[in-house]
Amino acid sequence: MKKTAAAKLATFANPSPARDYLVRIEIPEFTCLCPITGQPDFGRFVLEFVPDRRNVELKSLKLYVYAFRDQGAFHEAVTNRVLDDLVAAIAPRFLRVTALWNVRGGIYTSVVAEHRKKGWKPLPAVDLRALAGAAARRDTAGTPFVDPATAGSA
Repeated sequence: MKKTAAAKLATFANPSPARDYLVRIEIPEFTCLCPITGQPDFGRFVLEFVPDRRNVELKSLKLYVYAFRDQGAFHEAVTNRVLDDLVAAIAPRFLRVTALWNVRGGIYTSVVAEHRKKGWKPLPAVDLRALAGAAARRDTAGTPFVDPATAGSA
């Protein structure tokens, strides 16, 4: 596999660097070539990252992805290459690359590669379903539900 240039990935300043937030990018038409047969391999890539100081610009990401179309690469190698190039370009707090490869010879392949910035610890996740469940249990436990839209209209 030829080395792809991470320098081709344009970036921009994170508009909210003090906050952890998740960016999710789906690339439904990733294509490269099987290094053994030369036949095309198709996959869907999902990028999930918590930016630090930089974000990736989407048009440059599209052009970067297109550059793989004529390259031979094993699934594992290309997934890790995308991770390495994005880490080099944006130095995120966290980055997960999930590559979901289309069937080849009756076999589906998924490859997941992750990067965590040294010392970064994510905040605990907020489970809204658990909060909604607790509220529903409270409302059915004898506390009358008051619709704010109709409250005070009696």
